[in-house]
Amino acid sequence: MADMNQNESVGAYSNERDLTRGDKVITLLREYAVLILLVALFIALSFASDSFFSLANILNILNQQTPLAIIAVAGTMVIIAGGFDLSTGAIFAVANVLAAWMAVHFGSVTLGLALTPLIGLILGSINGLIVTRLKIHSFLATLASSLAYRAIAVLITGGALISVSDPHFATLGREKFLGVFWAIYVLAGFVLVAGFLLNRTTYGRHVFAIGGNPEAAELSGIAVDRVRVMVFGFSGLAAGLASAIAVSRVASGQPLAGTGIELQAIAAIILGGTSIYGGMGAIWRSLGGVYLIALIGNGFNLMNVNPLFKDLVTGVIILLAVAISASERKRR
Repeated sequence: MADMNQNESVGAYSNERDLTRGDKVITLLREYAVLILLVALFIALSFASDSFFSLANILNILNQQTPLAIIAVAGTMVIIAGGFDLSTGAIFAVANVLAAWMAVHFGSVTLGLALTPLIGLILGSINGLIVTRLKIHSFLATLASSLAYRAIAVLITGGALISVSDPHFATLGREKFLGVFWAIYVLAGFVLVAGFLLNRTTYGRHVFAIGGNPEAAELSGIAVDRVRVMVFGFSGLAAGLASAIAVSRVASGQPLAGTGIELQAIAAIILGGTSIYGGMGAIWRSLGGVYLIALIGNGFNLMNVNPLFKDLVTGVIILLAVAISASERKRR
């Protein structure tokens, strides 16, 4: 009997140790899987194509994904805080057409592009007020506001394009400084600001706290509603900034601009390991998710593979990321 009890104790200790190892593996996968996949895919594509591993191509990939990356960075904060923002594509469209409209009607390229982040901030803050004041889940609130915002974009233009003939309008989206696109500098600056806010300020600590346990955060004295409004406002600001880059590239306002970009951003964020349940996440991992999706698409193009397989592979990877997140939550 004593031996049996001893064996049971040893077995329980072994199981506890195995669970601990399992926790470590799952945490490691959540935090670094996107980086491992990104590096592996980058190396594979470098061998698959001589033109891939060149400074010009790498800068082009960085530049092409800049609007999506900016939206994903701010969206990371929203999801960490326990919310969803499905309106960024529609905010993107409103800012897009207003930038072109102001450049044409006021004759000021600077005014048109400079006001897009402010427009996004206002629309994003409205989302935050809807969520906090009306107590509507952010998924439904931003889904509804996206329909309204998209309608505003169409009404402004009448469904047509607004072309801007001034060549200076394209500087932000097309021109380079020291061989690097201006848009990449904007992205780098935005990432630094967002990273500082999330990881080095009281605001960032409150974002994590609200996502982890909003009731406990409120009891501890955190102004939960105010922080949520700020989170959605920042997300809207990011959509406006991303729109300024995009509209500058094509030199025309388009009411359907940004369609689907909100889902791409959420996919990249989840792929990067940010928990859909809130309370956990990192900006650098979301950036990894953005460029991992970009490299998957680039790789399939190089191999002349049906683009539908790219979506299939991306979807499977996202499902695995969600499964890892759910498994870690259960263990906690």
